[in-house]
Amino acid sequence: QLQLVESGGGLAQPGGSLRLSCTTSENTLSNYAIGWFRQAPGQEREPVACMDPGDSVPSYENNARGRFTISRDNAKNTVDLQMNALTPADTAAYYCAADATYNGDNMCLLRGIGVTFWGQGTQVTVSS
Repeated sequence: QLQLVESGGGLAQPGGSLRLSCTTSENTLSNYAIGWFRQAPGQEREPVACMDPGDSVPSYENNARGRFTISRDNAKNTVDLQMNALTPADTAAYYCAADATYNGDNMCLLRGIGVTFWGQGTQVTVSS
């Protein structure tokens, strides 16, 4: 059973940056498609960025493209999300997800529906 633990959330000012990290319990992260999702209060979960298994080119949603960078370190079993130029609209709980049966595009396209493994989430609040 893959376990995912997010960290790095907190309070940031508009225009600021945060780096989220997701640590996995197994050394098989390279076998999984991975993704970051977020959910604001009263809103549906939305994808942010996803990656295929292995070392691959990431895909970004419009809400993240040009500002956020997803990366994975298969040797360290971590998945990071560097977030720059934050705005209050980025305020949400952020979740990392993994599934060995998806590719990155499908994981984001399907908005995480059916994805097997999820972290508990980390809160990001952007406010002055």
